[in-house]
Amino acid sequence: MRIWLAVRAFFWVLFSQVAAERVRQVLDQWRLERRGEGGGAAWAHPQQAGAVVSGLETGAAQEAPSRPPSKPQPKPAPKPTAKPISAARSEALTLLAALQREARLVDLVQEPLDQYTDAQIGAAARDVLRNAAKTLQRFFGLRPVLQAQEGTTVEVPSGFDPNRYRLLGQVTGQPPYRGQLVHPGWEATRCELPSWTGSESAAWIIAPAEVEILPS
Repeated sequence: MRIWLAVRAFFWVLFSQVAAERVRQVLDQWRLERRGEGGGAAWAHPQQAGAVVSGLETGAAQEAPSRPPSKPQPKPAPKPTAKPISAARSEALTLLAALQREARLVDLVQEPLDQYTDAQIGAAARDVLRNAAKTLQRFFGLRPVLQAQEGTTVEVPSGFDPNRYRLLGQVTGQPPYRGQLVHPGWEATRCELPSWTGSESAAWIIAPAEVEILPS
């Protein structure tokens, strides 16, 4: 009986501040009574010890409702699915491959021109330049930096960006400057190059070799 009471008292003291305080008071009273009785044992009867433990349980039960309810733990966010890593390729090679595929630009610049007349070169270049312009416009949305005709007078403002204006001739004094437009410049409004989906071994290929299979 006493072992069971000791176990019950132990756990109530361990988890309840009210029970721990009551046990402290009871122990202090017990020591005083022992001194008054000359060292005699107090609460020799089990019912007395049981009454003390019941008081601990009652006090702990009254304390329990004051504890704030535990908050539900938030569910961990799902881990993002790893995207497959594609083979690395320079965007410059992607652009060059597109110009070759759609305009045959590399074929034109790599072709020896000594054996052709100017008229033949001009005729061949016309289609290449037209298709190359369409490709660049689709990828970059090109437009002039300055919306003015070449040869007209334009003003370069104070605090101008040297990457937007290139000053020619004799430049003296402080801006703003006035001068004649030699070239309107070009700027991109977007950059939408296609993504490379080929293998790593073919990342440097600009144009594949074309082979026509002979009839068997």
